[in-house]
Amino acid sequence: MAETSGNTIQHQLQTRHVSMIALGGSIGTGLFLTSGASVSEAGPFGAILAYLAIGVMVYFLMTSLGEMATFAPTSGSFAEYGNRFVDPAFGFALGWNYWFNWAITLAVDTVTVGLVAQFWLPQVPSWIFSAIALVLIFLINLFSVRTFGETEFWLSLIKVITICFFLFIGVLAIFGIIHSNTNVMRNLSVGQHGFVGGWQGVLSVFVVAGFSFQGTELIGITAGEAKDPSKSVPKAIHSVFWRILLFYIGAIFVISALVYYQDPRLMSAADSGNVLMSPFTIVFKNAGIAFAASLMNAVILTSVLSAANSGTYASTRTLYSLAEKGQAPKIFARLTKNGVPWASLLLTMAVGLVAFTSEMKGGNIVYGWLVSASGLTGFLAWMGIAIAHLRFRKAYVAQGYNVDDLVYKAKWFPFGPIFALLMSLLVVCLQDPASFANWQWDKIAVTYLSVPIFVIPYLGYKWSKKTKVIPLEEVDLSGK
Repeated sequence: MAETSGNTIQHQLQTRHVSMIALGGSIGTGLFLTSGASVSEAGPFGAILAYLAIGVMVYFLMTSLGEMATFAPTSGSFAEYGNRFVDPAFGFALGWNYWFNWAITLAVDTVTVGLVAQFWLPQVPSWIFSAIALVLIFLINLFSVRTFGETEFWLSLIKVITICFFLFIGVLAIFGIIHSNTNVMRNLSVGQHGFVGGWQGVLSVFVVAGFSFQGTELIGITAGEAKDPSKSVPKAIHSVFWRILLFYIGAIFVISALVYYQDPRLMSAADSGNVLMSPFTIVFKNAGIAFAASLMNAVILTSVLSAANSGTYASTRTLYSLAEKGQAPKIFARLTKNGVPWASLLLTMAVGLVAFTSEMKGGNIVYGWLVSASGLTGFLAWMGIAIAHLRFRKAYVAQGYNVDDLVYKAKWFPFGPIFALLMSLLVVCLQDPASFANWQWDKIAVTYLSVPIFVIPYLGYKWSKKTKVIPLEEVDLSGK
């Protein structure tokens, strides 16, 4: 181990923390803002089908991650599993890519906090709110993992309560209990029986849905600091999946039933980023809730803070794990007395601060490239999870172990990880098909910048360390 201090990781995350971190990681502005644009793009049932398909894929990813996390709980999660079950070069590239993604996401989220906060105080410069958010997130992650878990629990709970309230109001409006001038049957039967744009419309929503569900993989990272991962991780996987499915499918159904798919406010929601265009705001306003805009703005503010908070946690633990494996400088494995990787946290905050200040000073080109560079990292991480799980299970059987002895066994193997791998590839390929049709190389380069940022470290590490794909009989199945 590269650890040079006497402190150790603290196992302080309870089952409720693990469940809510995974749930909160998948519920954010993707649901609150872009779900309306999905309905306008593919129609009511086209959007539901797309989110359902991505939801099933995410479930299989979570079960794959759950099987490995209960067998060998670690803060490095899938990057560590890439190291152990596939190839050290694979784990190296996966880990650094994932760390970079969340460090840049921290900057994006803090900038967003400033813009959202100006809804109430438009005269105050947005960078002041962003700076306050950055300091707050730093302190939350510095104290202890329990402080992080408790904060994330309550931030996520606000989102859950909001969605439940939205579904309740939506059902009352659909059945006419709350006054509404909406023609529900007309809204749900638009296009070809609720489908707009055919399969092309559904496929276009796959991309949006894929981004919306990113963050569920945090459940694997929390396993390393959970009190009892063998119980908390499986419980979180099952409860989180059904809640996510209910929230997303239920919310899209309510939006589809109560807002006409060609409503210009839906189509502009994804581009404007304006809370007033949120489909949730539209439904609340139509139901006569006067403070709808302020309510949703507050919820979106907590969502962004939650994303920045959990992203900071994920990036620091990933960097810590890389340092433990000797794939990052040793200093990043140093811990505070409360078990927090303080050096990893400082570097993550520094990257977030640099990107944030470059945007604040008008460096939009640099900032835009940084955001684009992290764009596909989530999907690369998902593919890494699927590949690592396929290798883990094959190695487990090859070394003579009985699959029934696993603490948690992923269902439908090998269909699950193969389906998740193929779906992730499909979503990646659908990022910008128009650019390929016209061979617009500048747009292709920006869209797929994440790919060389993964491939180059992979090839570089493989060449410098002379690593090879680990034979199944030599895969480390010590469970530690």
